[in-house]
Amino acid sequence: LNRFTAAATRPVSDVRRRPGWRGLGAFWAILLIVLTGGGGALQLLGPPAPPAPVAAPVRQITQAIPRPVRVVQPVAAPLAPEHRPGRDTPGPVADPDPALLEPTSGTPAPLPRIADDGRMPMQLYAAGFDGSSRRPRVGLVLAGIGLNTRLSDQAIRTLPGGVTLAVSPYAADPSHLLTEARMAEHEYLLSIPMEPESFPLNDAGDHALTTRASQEDNAQQLVWAMSRFAGYVGATGALGLTRGERFAAAPADMEPVLLALARRGLLYIDPRPAQQVPGRLPQVWSRQVDLVIDEPDDAAAIEQKLAALTRIALQKGSAVGLAGAVRPVTLERIAAWANGLAEQGVALAPVSALVHPPASAATQ
Repeated sequence: LNRFTAAATRPVSDVRRRPGWRGLGAFWAILLIVLTGGGGALQLLGPPAPPAPVAAPVRQITQAIPRPVRVVQPVAAPLAPEHRPGRDTPGPVADPDPALLEPTSGTPAPLPRIADDGRMPMQLYAAGFDGSSRRPRVGLVLAGIGLNTRLSDQAIRTLPGGVTLAVSPYAADPSHLLTEARMAEHEYLLSIPMEPESFPLNDAGDHALTTRASQEDNAQQLVWAMSRFAGYVGATGALGLTRGERFAAAPADMEPVLLALARRGLLYIDPRPAQQVPGRLPQVWSRQVDLVIDEPDDAAAIEQKLAALTRIALQKGSAVGLAGAVRPVTLERIAAWANGLAEQGVALAPVSALVHPPASAATQ
């Protein structure tokens, strides 16, 4: 007890002199020095720099490479049936319709025209043909109808309706023949007299269109030819043994004729073989013949030409032949050939089912 009392009454200075108190004081002194030095250092360094922004995750962006654009050329829509030549329904060819006739004075017949409702001669007066048939088609034009009444009548009665007739404007009175032709389901063309290649040794007649005449004179001759009779589906340059090659080869002369035919709703059959004059004609629905079958005009040669015409149809899908004159041997060979076409898978078609659109329309 005396020891505890003595310690309690001992002066504070004596207590601080003890080793424990000395260590504690040293600790606080060191801490104070550290804090003071750190504060001074912070004052010297300034405020801490702001933390660097954390970069957002990089999203790899690949620019889409545009695909090459394929330019698709517009395809012309198939012509509607009301705008195409030909007729699908079977039966006799229609008689001349007043709605498709332009009255004229002082001529044997009025001129053809397009009706107010849009009907055209190359449709109304066409022979019937099933357009859905996928068989190769072959057509044949027989020219010279009307120059010899007896042979013309024989041709109309003996040949199948698919054969197209070309009627001469020089025929004296073909009205009876044409009535028979329509009843027998033959469509027919107007033969336009035109200057041939061999002119003047070979003449197309007093009303021929020539390269020496003015366009006005040729237009008058064309009106003369078109007013000889009515009911034709179109025209051709085949007139007997002449084919109007020289006139047809002059575009400045021929194109006004084609335009006049087109404006009247008529088609045109070019009698010049296609291998000689490639390409389609402007202005008008047309077809070029592939072969002239009666040059020479003996039976064996005609048979060979008809067989060649069939081969062309089988190879290309269609073909058109021309017989320049009405002869008994020609009629006989054509009739026999036509009877055998079905066995070869070929359809005999009128030329109205074989024509092509004008060159300008074909390239659109």
